[in-house]
Amino acid sequence: MRAYVLAVFVVLVGVVASQKYTTKYDNIDLDEIIKSDRLLKNYLDCVMERGNCTPDGQELKKNIPDALVTDCSKCSDRQRDGTRKILRHLVMNKREWFDEVAGKYDPEGVYRKKNREEFAKEGVEI
Repeated sequence: MRAYVLAVFVVLVGVVASQKYTTKYDNIDLDEIIKSDRLLKNYLDCVMERGNCTPDGQELKKNIPDALVTDCSKCSDRQRDGTRKILRHLVMNKREWFDEVAGKYDPEGVYRKKNREEFAKEGVEI
């Protein structure tokens, strides 16, 4: 009986863990990426499918559609904060890049409508 309970517990932990995105790349220095147009453009080209992807870029590209639909419910706190930081930077400094990504991944504006007020509190107009 103990073995059965332990097996069920292990399966449940695996299911719950699989409902979150990997935190493997959570320690990437986003400030370094923001400061470098070259790095930021490489990520943009990756998610727009017109350039090579680093492993973390590939993970990002894979998760963007689901993260938008689920309002980042599978994101860690660090991922959620990082997403907001990058989006805020793109809107305020690289609007054309933001519009390009939004056009591909949020063509109906669902994410933008859902989060407009939250970003507005920070002075960001998405």
